[in-house]
Amino acid sequence: MTPLSQLTRRNYLIAAHDGLATALALLASFYLRFDGGEAFYARLPLLLKILPLFVAFSIVICYVFNLTTTKWRFISLPDALNILRVATVLAVALVVLDYALIFDEPTGKAPVLFGRITIVLYWFLQVFALSALRFGYRYFRYTRVRRHAQTEGASVTLVIGRAADAEVLLRAIESGAVKQLWPVGVLSPSAADRGQSIRNVPVLGGIDDVEDVVRDYAGRGKPISRVVMTPSAFEPEAHPEAVLMRAKRLGLFVSRLPSLESGDVPRLTNVAVEDLLLRPSEKIDYVRLETLVKGKSVIVTGGGGSIGSEICDRVATFGAARLLVIEHSEPALYAVTEALTARAANAAIEGRIADIRDRDRIMGLMREFKPDIVFHAAALKHVPILERDWSEGVKTNIFGSVNVADAAQAAGAEAMVMISTDKAIEPVSMLGLTKRFAEMYCQAFDHDLMIQSEGKPHMRLISVRFGNVLASNGSVVPKFKAQIEAGGPVTVTHPDMVRYFMTIREACDLVLTAATHALTPARPDVSVYVLNMGQPVKIVELAERMIRLSGLEPGVDIEVVFTGMRPGERLNEILFASEEPPVEIGVAGIMAAKPNEPPMQTLRKWLAALEEAIARDDRFTIRAVLKDAVPEFGSHAA
Repeated sequence: MTPLSQLTRRNYLIAAHDGLATALALLASFYLRFDGGEAFYARLPLLLKILPLFVAFSIVICYVFNLTTTKWRFISLPDALNILRVATVLAVALVVLDYALIFDEPTGKAPVLFGRITIVLYWFLQVFALSALRFGYRYFRYTRVRRHAQTEGASVTLVIGRAADAEVLLRAIESGAVKQLWPVGVLSPSAADRGQSIRNVPVLGGIDDVEDVVRDYAGRGKPISRVVMTPSAFEPEAHPEAVLMRAKRLGLFVSRLPSLESGDVPRLTNVAVEDLLLRPSEKIDYVRLETLVKGKSVIVTGGGGSIGSEICDRVATFGAARLLVIEHSEPALYAVTEALTARAANAAIEGRIADIRDRDRIMGLMREFKPDIVFHAAALKHVPILERDWSEGVKTNIFGSVNVADAAQAAGAEAMVMISTDKAIEPVSMLGLTKRFAEMYCQAFDHDLMIQSEGKPHMRLISVRFGNVLASNGSVVPKFKAQIEAGGPVTVTHPDMVRYFMTIREACDLVLTAATHALTPARPDVSVYVLNMGQPVKIVELAERMIRLSGLEPGVDIEVVFTGMRPGERLNEILFASEEPPVEIGVAGIMAAKPNEPPMQTLRKWLAALEEAIARDDRFTIRAVLKDAVPEFGSHAA
């Protein structure tokens, strides 16, 4: 219910309308019941005494049931039900009045003021009086939007997807949220939708009928120029790739309606090949994420990168009070802080240039900001580069992570969440090796804090592993796009190379979800989480798919060339090592791992040895120390 202090002039006008509607409905029902005769005039004086109080009461009831605060432009079934509830409550009030106010006619025959027939008549008239203008206005807006769409050169559009998804888009068009579309039909993958209409738009057939429908409308002189694919059109059984290829052959412009699970305003975007890689997203408990960060002070290291910037966006979205973005790159820091500020987030956004290798700088920033939660996304991540520059990976991924963890604990944070990688499992690369070492430090630190706290609240340190994210910096998809636009060839390292993929949004939401689990007392022993990445994708098939979606033929128009595996790569990524079986934690999309956990004393010896080896640029010792720390390194290179 909207607070009274927030009511506007429009709300008061609606309240006046509802009060007038009640008065007219009651007077009309009274007049109709007694045919305007003597009985009517005998009761009229008492009715006129009661009427002002009853009208005031009716306005209160309308307010309670949100009729005075609902925009008529969006009137719908819930509002119709509220109208029925209001009419029913007011009719019951009339029954109570009949018993409370005994009316005695001169003839002495009628001991009631209204009577059952009057009250029944009133109920129907009240429903009509409250509904007529509301639904009339809604219909007026609906016809005006459709008329504007026809007269302003809107694209004749075919909607593809199930009825529920299509209905969301059609509502958005009617409300004006989506413009310049004139939907003439729906193609649904569900046989149950065929032959039906959705908001007066017919379901013309199945998805395979797209070519026939387009030709039919072209023959009528109403050529379809656009296709909008809803989320259900990207389900595997809907064969989205075939739909896109047919649409391109027919010369149609293709858009998509993104999922609305997170409550986003309906909007259309271009279809990208990433959309074809998506498995059904995990159901995210957004209330849980809001509870984690709402009103909190949050730091994100590496906030200018792909993952870091998305975490910043989600943290601001879920109500963080303060957000400090730590980033080594000045352009990246400027870009992410500008983007966050432009979204008018309620969080106080601040950005600082800092290198996580600089221990004193990180300690000072954390001490000054006093974060509740730290998300550590800063890292060097490119496998071939780290294979060449070992010491840089150790400095950033290991010592940088140690600095962030120590600074977070010293600043009194509730949790430190490190973004790890599936390459840390039985690593074959320096990226995976350095990330696994950082995981072990966080594990040991978390374990020691738990013992020292003796059951009292303490900072949690967790690591979250996942694979490749779509549209991230360094992702293979943008690389393939650029190669196709350049005329090829498209380069793939190996014909059997497979990788896991997920969206940045889902990955970051699941990272926050893992943090909520770590901060509950249910599983204090879990400190390494693994995201469910779905089914792996064969890279050569991805390349061929992207070529076909560009209207070209692999091997004919664009060559696919195999360049050989690069140092530190392996054919198949894995999610769990043979020595760390997965542990179900009861959270969709997330599992826990139980990897080996060396004690902190041993880790500090390794860190001291690494520091000395880096100072001497002694690659042999660096490798030996890391091999000692992670014995499984290089044992599963294929």
